[in-house]
Amino acid sequence: MKPAEMTALVNYGPGAGDTELRTVPVPELTDPYDVILRVEAVGICGSDVHQWLGRHSWNVNYPVILGHEFTGTIAELGAQVRAFAVGERVVSETAAVINHESAFAKQGLYHLDPERLGFGYGTDGAMAEFVRVPSRLLHRVSSDLPTDLAVLAEPCCVAYSAVVASGNVRPGQRVLVLGPGPIGLLCAALARISGATTVLVSGVSGDEARLAVARAMGIEAVMREEVPDLIAGLDDGYGVDVTIDAAGVSSALQDAIRHTRPGGVIVKVGWGPQPLEFSLDPLVQKAQVLRGSFSHNWSVWNSVLRLLESGQLDPAPLVSRVDSLKNWRNAFSDMHEGKAMKIVLTPTERGA
Repeated sequence: MKPAEMTALVNYGPGAGDTELRTVPVPELTDPYDVILRVEAVGICGSDVHQWLGRHSWNVNYPVILGHEFTGTIAELGAQVRAFAVGERVVSETAAVINHESAFAKQGLYHLDPERLGFGYGTDGAMAEFVRVPSRLLHRVSSDLPTDLAVLAEPCCVAYSAVVASGNVRPGQRVLVLGPGPIGLLCAALARISGATTVLVSGVSGDEARLAVARAMGIEAVMREEVPDLIAGLDDGYGVDVTIDAAGVSSALQDAIRHTRPGGVIVKVGWGPQPLEFSLDPLVQKAQVLRGSFSHNWSVWNSVLRLLESGQLDPAPLVSRVDSLKNWRNAFSDMHEGKAMKIVLTPTERGA
């Protein structure tokens, strides 16, 4: 039986630290096509940390429960949900609110709908015991896929969109990833799966632990100042075919333009509110393609889940630890300070 109240991590204002655990009502079914999920695990994303710090660059509907990387089991079905059953184990996409009549939704590009609202900023997310989810967002998860990996499906989808859908990385290409955070390392892993013969990940001072994780994943990882010499030694020395900017800061985009060959592709997936403060003329002169990459849709999720369930994509090295939601503050701090790569939270104690 579903309880009346639950514990949730609420971001209640725009200021630094305007986040706390609160007792809130358990969500009710308000749409016949929704379901209520009992949350098994929820990953902490950099965007959650940014909202906690008040350093985000997107609109937030305060107060809101954080969390958009999650997996759980179906606890309750809306009257019109036919494709799922209570007790099924699922993961969820993030486009919680869309305009079904928009041109983007009709093309299957609902993740780009300007009216889109996502979990954790536009509507209540999953850092709680229960979350309400439109059934259109759900994907079944194999019983063979551990919870702590299933919960990483969403960041894997972000990386897949950047590397495969936007970057169109192909066999034989050379790829540079700027920023060794979780998204950056997942981008590197997917570039390798896509057949890239050279995959480099670069970081800056303070990224040493993250670069060590990259090396543990079998990815060549270097400091930013080492990249020019490595690029010069690649084939003709003109640069890599595709650069993924997973760092977001202005200097990273400038590096991307510098290290990408003429006619090459730059994909910017990292967020950063800073002004560019440099000229884009080199991008024009080199006739490079600059693309943004945001979110994901059904086909991306379908492909990523196949990769995860087959073991071809293994994000396990990214998980620094699994912790209880009640310890959220330490977890957020450790991720902000670079002491942890990725922390997964459980709203209830394991086995409870």
